[in-house]
Amino acid sequence: MLRLAVLLLIFMTTAAVSETPMHKLIDQERRALNAISKDRLAGMLKKPGADVTYSRAWLDVQKVTKGDAQWQCLSEALYFEARGESVTGQFAVGEVILNRVDSAEFPNTVCKVINQGTGRKFACQFTYTCDGRKEVISEPVAYDRVGKVAYMLLKGAPRNLTQGATYYHTRSVSPGWARKFLRTATIGVHYFYRQPTRVSLN
Repeated sequence: MLRLAVLLLIFMTTAAVSETPMHKLIDQERRALNAISKDRLAGMLKKPGADVTYSRAWLDVQKVTKGDAQWQCLSEALYFEARGESVTGQFAVGEVILNRVDSAEFPNTVCKVINQGTGRKFACQFTYTCDGRKEVISEPVAYDRVGKVAYMLLKGAPRNLTQGATYYHTRSVSPGWARKFLRTATIGVHYFYRQPTRVSLN
């Protein structure tokens, strides 16, 4: 999608912009790209995750870490949502949570993002928080691993696996919203999405 936008940017420098909604969207993308530094744009154009290599062997030699309440919330979310995934898949799920924290569309802390909607059975954002079952950490080794992932993400690890995704679901389900959103990545058993750019018609 970003590469298409860059090609459209080149085209738009030589063509007049009409006032149709599509052309307004293209112009909005052009202005957004112009505001991005050259270094950041070059990084965005790389294949997602191309400069990051995650593996179980690499993660296992990292120091076991602990953190604050935000770390605990993120560790638990990764444990219940992605402990069976590859290390790359765990980082990807963590990215979505932190992308939500950074988005004005969601709460502004990790714990608030994860617990959004909790209290209404099966109406929350992360099912494990509202499925009526008690959260029990029964695999301490897996918890230590995702704790490392959570710690690194909170300390600023690169977030370039999902291209800014703020949603994901497993391949086994097909939520209605997925048909309206832009799929940005497929990693392990998860599909990742972000909302389409909103265009003002004013």
